[in-house]
Amino acid sequence: MPTTVTYFVSPTAEAVAEAAAALFTTEAIAAIKARGIARIAISGGSTPKRMFTILADPTKPYAAGTPWSDLELFWVDERCVPPDHADSNFKMTKAALLDHVPLPAARIHRMEGELDPAEAAARYESDIRNTFKLEGAETPIFDLILLGMGDDGHTASLFPHTAALHETALIVTPNHVPQKDTWRITLTKPVINHGREVAFLIEGAAKADILAKVLLGPYDPETTPSQLIRPASGKVSFLLDSAAASKLPEPKVTGANGAAIGTLELA
Repeated sequence: MPTTVTYFVSPTAEAVAEAAAALFTTEAIAAIKARGIARIAISGGSTPKRMFTILADPTKPYAAGTPWSDLELFWVDERCVPPDHADSNFKMTKAALLDHVPLPAARIHRMEGELDPAEAAARYESDIRNTFKLEGAETPIFDLILLGMGDDGHTASLFPHTAALHETALIVTPNHVPQKDTWRITLTKPVINHGREVAFLIEGAAKADILAKVLLGPYDPETTPSQLIRPASGKVSFLLDSAAASKLPEPKVTGANGAAIGTLELA
């Protein structure tokens, strides 16, 4: 099935983070209205960190406007480090967001990066299965999945030429990343592609070439794993700053928030 890519181009990285915060709150409210609970999976990185800071800012509308008590927060991936390690996605999120908003501790679902990678992945899969009340081979459906993209084209911890690219049976898998000489824990491609809303947050001129390759180049997900993200919904969003979007077709529409909006069809 073709995938419609909608890309929203803001002038600055800060504006991308603000748009991401608005998306987070809007999708949480919509999910709770529709199903009584919002289940959101987040990523690490500089753009999510800015988004978390905006979400937690009491002078912005998002902290008060997000129904935290009815939200379940998950991670897309994690480094295999303790939760107090400088490289931990959890530690960054805690400092930027969780320490400042009334999200109940029982609704924060941390990947246990301090454990053996296989054990951590299995425990997280069990947590997801129990939280979503899955049966058999059911796949969880997150209301919103927020992704980043590395300058090598990876997303989540689906790195080029690694085993996790081919995992389709598991919800969560450990992934050895030889190019970084490390292990990661990650949601798998089928889980990401079942998200109701899937959005990439990408900023900076350093991402312009790889973004153009992912969206405009030949399909080669072994080399550019972000191309694996073709949601079952038939749509995916990219929240970009103008530097990251500089090698995409110029958007023709301006949205209500001032972002320029372009679309692409992926076969």
